[in-house]
Amino acid sequence: MGGDTERRTHDRYDVTWAVDCVAEDTFLFAAIANISEMGIFVRTTDPLPVATRLRLSFAPPGHEAFVLQGEVAWVNVARDDGDSQNPGIGVHFVNLKPGDRERLVEVIRTICYVPLPLRPS
Repeated sequence: MGGDTERRTHDRYDVTWAVDCVAEDTFLFAAIANISEMGIFVRTTDPLPVATRLRLSFAPPGHEAFVLQGEVAWVNVARDDGDSQNPGIGVHFVNLKPGDRERLVEVIRTICYVPLPLRPS
């Protein structure tokens, strides 16, 4: 089962944040189910196709809102047989500016209580 190998290189943290996803002619109001410094999982039963470019707007509680660009990397479709209990889309951030990435990492550390990496003495 080589396809089941874990491909993530950044830890993901569970959150429940509202997100607006805007593509060319589509507006999707949904919820972020988890986040990393390089992407999010958006829970939705109306997924957008892989490679769709999006403008993502979300505001973590107590923090300034983010407006970032993303691209749908994969889709987990809802199935009539109920086999898919977690329908949605994996979105990879694109064109992420260094300042936005730093702020995103700080928000994740603050909200998810992630310790800073240990520094050598």
